[in-house]
Amino acid sequence: MGRFLFVVPPLVGHVNPAAAVAAELAGRGHRVAWAGVPALVAQAAGPGAEVYACGVPEQPGRPPELRGVGALEFLWRDFLVPLAEAMAPGVEHAVTDFRPDVVVADQQAFAGALAAERAGVRWATSATTSAEFTGAVAAMPKVEEWIRGLLAGLRQRFGDPAAHGDPRFSPYLVLAFTTAELVGAAAPGVRFVGPALAHRPAAADDFPWEWLDGGRPTVLVSLGTANTDVGARFLTECAAAVRDRAGWLRAVIADPGGALGGTSDADVLVRPRVPQLPLLPRMSAVVCHAGHNTVAESLWHGVPLVVAPIRDDQPVVAAQVTAAGAGVRVRFGRAGRAQLGAALDAVRSEARYRASALRVRDSFRRAGGAAAAAHHLEELAGRPPGRSLPTIG
Repeated sequence: MGRFLFVVPPLVGHVNPAAAVAAELAGRGHRVAWAGVPALVAQAAGPGAEVYACGVPEQPGRPPELRGVGALEFLWRDFLVPLAEAMAPGVEHAVTDFRPDVVVADQQAFAGALAAERAGVRWATSATTSAEFTGAVAAMPKVEEWIRGLLAGLRQRFGDPAAHGDPRFSPYLVLAFTTAELVGAAAPGVRFVGPALAHRPAAADDFPWEWLDGGRPTVLVSLGTANTDVGARFLTECAAAVRDRAGWLRAVIADPGGALGGTSDADVLVRPRVPQLPLLPRMSAVVCHAGHNTVAESLWHGVPLVVAPIRDDQPVVAAQVTAAGAGVRVRFGRAGRAQLGAALDAVRSEARYRASALRVRDSFRRAGGAAAAAHHLEELAGRPPGRSLPTIG
């Protein structure tokens, strides 16, 4: 059987899909190991996961006002490049010690691609966000040139200096956890497998499920765990929009930063953490920051969205949602209770949004998820040496 090494950044949304694929491979008899942060991997893959510990850089505080190109430059200069540098020694040790047949490198964990490249091991890209497939950065040639320079510098230090190609895109296999129905066409070599959803430990064992009784339409509001520093105003306006519709709409609001003071009533339930996956089948709509995982999980259940992108890949994902007809976009920094209420009214009352969400849902379920991803990885592990897919990027 095969040996697969998963290399993941310290980001929950990137570890969870990999954990689903790893579990599928392990269930088929393959041996799986990880390179990453042990505690984070254990949360998704279980305490028995075999993990090679990797360093992570000290996280600088991101100025909350950063948007657009400034936010992109911060992401690369202050997070992605230092992350690759910090992870590289641990990943190199994992590759040497575990001797994988295939390295499965998250698209933002460049150390995985570069270590595999240097060791002559075939590797696959795990693309947990579809933003890189849209060519958005290509429309900014100076930014694209700068990014390529950063990657070239990393390759000189940690990869094979004689190699070519973009370490964000494996020449062997790119697994995209989405489908063309949401993102449109992609480059050759990309395999659309749809969301890979794994069982997760209960996020809130004490969630008051009885609060959902009564049949009233309910929306879920979540900005993820990385936006607590900027989300207070937006969550407050969401709560106000729902309370303006008291009696015929209610909301569950995830508020990990305590911006709403934990105040709940018959119309708005505020919780620091929510069991998102079990909640989604009971939701009429989702309001979110257009994080790829939340969008994919919502559409997996055919739930239309109100998206309010903040930064990084979120504007790209939000544009995909609206282009697919599965949601309405609002401006995170400016939308108030009136705009949010109107957007909620639209996605709930206009059948076209639900129909489009169901169309994307059906494409997700046909794509195969973790089982399809595992099949592609097995095929790569058994592929004759030297055979690759068309180069991407």
